[in-house]
Amino acid sequence: MSKPNISEKFTIEDIHEIRKYNAERRKNLTLEERLADIKKSANECEKDIDEYRKTRVAM
Repeated sequence: MSKPNISEKFTIEDIHEIRKYNAERRKNLTLEERLADIKKSANECEKDIDEYRKTRVAM
């Protein structure tokens, strides 16, 4: 399954596509592998949010 394309407006359909993508990608992982994958994604997201906040404050 290919990575979903997210629209600029981030709609509910985007959320459904992301959930479907992640479910398919993680279906054969063990619990520990799933948790590690989720934690990795969450850490990357936090970094992106922090970088975004830095650019917004600088404007």
